[in-house]
Amino acid sequence: MMQDLLVTIAHHFFVFALVAALAAELALSGSAMNAAQIRRLGQIDAAYGIIAGLVVVAGVSRLLWGAKGSDYFVQNPVFWAKMATFVAVGLLSVPPTIRILRWRRLSREDRSFVPDAQELRLVRRFMHAQAMLIPLILIFAAAMVRGYGI
Repeated sequence: MMQDLLVTIAHHFFVFALVAALAAELALSGSAMNAAQIRRLGQIDAAYGIIAGLVVVAGVSRLLWGAKGSDYFVQNPVFWAKMATFVAVGLLSVPPTIRILRWRRLSREDRSFVPDAQELRLVRRFMHAQAMLIPLILIFAAAMVRGYGI
């Protein structure tokens, strides 16, 4: 029982940290950026990726060692909808990460580099799309643990 509680707490903590990191990325990318802001955005984006990995580790831990057992989850279509949505969020995070890495490289080469407004808008669209899907993950999670889909 204690093991289930601990992995559930970890999972929830990392999910909330993921949302916070995405919110920080959106806030920082909201206007014209200088080299220091680009560097900070890169650090936050790296943290976002690490946290996403920790969400997966904690989620797999819940699957393997949680009170409900893995059969409860893997046979539930709501679980797979949640997983598909999480993968979609992950895929939507790739284009911004690629651009942020490029911006960091360009800003190191030229301290006056600023991403153009159109590219910044595109990155923010991907971030907003992620932010719009995350609540769906939470909805699926709440439904799943209450027995929907079984």
